[in-house]
Amino acid sequence: MRENTGAAPVSEPIGLRTFLLAVLVSILWGGNLVSIRVGVDSVPPLWSAFWRMAVGTVLVTGWALSRGVSIRPAPGEWKSLFYLGVLFTVQIGLLNTAAAMTSPSYGVVILNSYAVFANIVGHFWRGPRLEDKLTGMRVLGLCVAIAGLSVLTMGQAPGTLAPRPLLGNILMVLSAFLLGYRQVYTRWLVQSVDPVRTVIWQMAWSVPLFFLIAVVSEPMVHGHVTWQALTAIGYQGFVVAGICFIVWTELLRKHSAGTLSMFSFLVPVAGIALSGWIFGEPLTPGLLIGGLLALAGVYIVTRVSGSVV
Repeated sequence: MRENTGAAPVSEPIGLRTFLLAVLVSILWGGNLVSIRVGVDSVPPLWSAFWRMAVGTVLVTGWALSRGVSIRPAPGEWKSLFYLGVLFTVQIGLLNTAAAMTSPSYGVVILNSYAVFANIVGHFWRGPRLEDKLTGMRVLGLCVAIAGLSVLTMGQAPGTLAPRPLLGNILMVLSAFLLGYRQVYTRWLVQSVDPVRTVIWQMAWSVPLFFLIAVVSEPMVHGHVTWQALTAIGYQGFVVAGICFIVWTELLRKHSAGTLSMFSFLVPVAGIALSGWIFGEPLTPGLLIGGLLALAGVYIVTRVSGSVV
């Protein structure tokens, strides 16, 4: 049970240390799609997700225990946390599957437009009103972002990186939708459940689910497993699912979520830059136009709703 002192949390200004850490985490998150694309050529998407979540669960659970956070759900939390785990599993499964079909540059921009869907779901959410209603300006932002997503979905990347770009982009849009829905559901859930516990259990439930699905649907590996693939999966588990979460949680203890959310706009930029550096992926007109529209729309929506300060 979290202690409630009755005092409002103090939000510290962004100093140099926080600025550098937030930029670093955003860059590391931007490399997630790149690392998935590297790994799936040797380890299929669902097996890749299984190993990532297994590593991440151990790391984050160990950190939570070291901070004295209770990880055991209360009797009334099991059902909600299991549903969150199923939702998380489907969303990450779609993400990894899409990453094997489309390019990291297109994927990272599409995925990080999840705020579009979070705003739509939040407007129609049944139950306590936790999200802002849609206004004229926010609808305009959503329309701009959706136009950008449409351009991105129809975009074509080099065949070596995107063997099935249209299907991959569509699956990535579905993953972004579920991510937006998961954000709204999680916000509702953490009103009564410790936030750290929600993160641990969504990953913990996904581990056996990914294992069962992967066993019946995929081979464990494709031919020879390269060191690049092992490094990529390690990156997803240790860095993305583990270290990034821990660092970001520590930053949220001192700074407002709205202030820190500004740094999320660096994630697709970092992903595009990393994909261009590692794969030599060109910055095509479709990617440039669609990406700018999507980011502009997301910025309008979050700015108007007060998520960005």
